[in-house]
Amino acid sequence: MHEYDVTLKLLLQGSAELTLRELTGGAIVKWLNVELPQVRNTRMDLLGETADGELVHIELQSSNDAKMALRMGEYSLGVYDLFDRFPRQILLYVGESPLRMKTELAGPDQWFRYKAIDIRDLDGDRLLERGGVGDNVIAILARWRDRKEAVRKIVAKIAGLGAAECEAALGQLLLLSGLRKLEEFVEQEARKMPILNDITDHKVLGREFKRGLQEGRQEGRQEGRQEGLHQGELTVLRRQIEKRFGAIPSWVEERLAKRSAAELEELSVRVLDAQSLEELLK
Repeated sequence: MHEYDVTLKLLLQGSAELTLRELTGGAIVKWLNVELPQVRNTRMDLLGETADGELVHIELQSSNDAKMALRMGEYSLGVYDLFDRFPRQILLYVGESPLRMKTELAGPDQWFRYKAIDIRDLDGDRLLERGGVGDNVIAILARWRDRKEAVRKIVAKIAGLGAAECEAALGQLLLLSGLRKLEEFVEQEARKMPILNDITDHKVLGREFKRGLQEGRQEGRQEGRQEGLHQGELTVLRRQIEKRFGAIPSWVEERLAKRSAAELEELSVRVLDAQSLEELLK
């Protein structure tokens, strides 16, 4: 889930404003990156605050977890411990199999409930036609009558962006397409569009990059794949840093170049919480 998780967080914290309104009914004006006390899994995916001061917790899930209600309950209590108020909780399910997770816990004198939304309940056409680029990318996971036609529409919409924004959006689209087993078709459609001079050789796009991310993490892989993994992780992390902090200073580039693939992967998670480049690379 790591690549999907990071990509969806970046999109929801960035330009996917329509998707957020569809999920929460409003806008998030501030994201709160916190570590929860005394919770088994202390890292929530997204915790935001609305203009009215309401806390909204969005958790991303790509598979059915029998203990999801317990996890959400722990998150809820952890947030209350920090802020003296409970969050409104939304589980955004992006998996391929049907959503089967329980959404409440009940006891003799206890009752807890959260909201679960299958991303296929969102209208893909609406996200594509009325949303920003982040919504356009997320639309590949939403509801469509014809998924392949949806891919064509999404790639065509992305092709109209500026070069840098187009490149980043296509990289995100390729990663998310793995949740629907559409990577090859996305790549085929992208080849038809005048987006990049040679999309198949581009290190952000194409099956070799994605394969490097997936296969390179396993021990005992060949040296070439390890190099592909390192470059893939470095590319993704650079884009995250640029999205969060702007242009990358030379001293940051020097430090990143010395990090291993495993260290880069860890940084790609920490960058979501870091308040400065100094804090990220301390």
